[in-house]
Amino acid sequence: MHLPAMPSIRHFTQRYALLLMLMLGAAAACTSRQGATDAAGEGARATKPTENPMAAVLPSWNDSPGKQAIVDFVARVTKEGGPDFVAPAERIAVFDNDGTLWSEQPMYVQLQFALDRVKALAPQHPEWKEQEPFKHLLAGDMKAFMAGGEKSLMALIATTHTGMTTEEFSKTASDWIASAKHPKTGRPYTEMVYQPMLELLAYLRANGFKTFIVSGGGIEFMRPWTERVYGVPPEQVVGSSGKLKFELRDGKPVLVKLAEINLVDDGAGKPVGIQAHIGRRPIAAFGNSDGDLQMLEWTMAGDGPRFALLVHHTDADREWAYDRDSHVGRLDKALIEAQAKHWVVVDMKRDWKTIHPAGGTP
Repeated sequence: MHLPAMPSIRHFTQRYALLLMLMLGAAAACTSRQGATDAAGEGARATKPTENPMAAVLPSWNDSPGKQAIVDFVARVTKEGGPDFVAPAERIAVFDNDGTLWSEQPMYVQLQFALDRVKALAPQHPEWKEQEPFKHLLAGDMKAFMAGGEKSLMALIATTHTGMTTEEFSKTASDWIASAKHPKTGRPYTEMVYQPMLELLAYLRANGFKTFIVSGGGIEFMRPWTERVYGVPPEQVVGSSGKLKFELRDGKPVLVKLAEINLVDDGAGKPVGIQAHIGRRPIAAFGNSDGDLQMLEWTMAGDGPRFALLVHHTDADREWAYDRDSHVGRLDKALIEAQAKHWVVVDMKRDWKTIHPAGGTP
């Protein structure tokens, strides 16, 4: 993942971007239970025989080479007695979140969350009006804020993502996401998920796969809502994390979020996070950016049948069109690697009938 475009962003080092990404990873919040149920229902129906099986499988996908490759791979690894059969315990599929399962433009949701948290806390801190970097944030001067580099970023992280218990953090994020709207569409952030990917998650699970989210986003931020949104329970979420500390507060044991890095689950950190949290090499990996490259490479380096897919954002009318020149979800080296190694590249404009769930952009 990359920070959103703004005049001074090119002056940031990768370290600064990763520090911010650690605590400001993938945020959304809970879509309705009905939406998740509908997606699961699509996956269940996809397994029932019909006169045209392909029409029932992944219904929001056009009958493209990408869809055919998915169906063929699933058929091969689930055919008992076949040369490519994979036991259910080994059917591990990992998905990036931002840009792969839901929209990441024009700004990562947790970055917006952090900015809004500063505004919400400002009445309790009148000194912020004259204190950097908060005075720049309160004035809406992102260029001046970014010019503060690591010091500004760490101040933002410490203020909005640390010092509280994990329960307090989860409630704060959940309360915010319940009312926050996407700046372009005006829809709740959780309605910006991709309907074709919801169907894919359900389809894989219906065929004995265990699906995991492996994101550069904060693990404590994602876990409260991923089961309702994607059908992925908290124990199957891998993300960037800060250190936690056990404390007794008013005689009650709690875990407190510290301003110390534990794991940056992006780029080369993704295979590390997979090994630490899952303990099995995936046989299928899905991403959309250079931040997912090492995850896809590591997945494909294993023995037996393997599958790698990149979501390519090509639809400027229904979503956004971006790749090599984007500061959010840049896709450059991974696209070259995919073309050289014949990984599946999904063209959103060509391959998807629908982008978001019903009620939004068709």
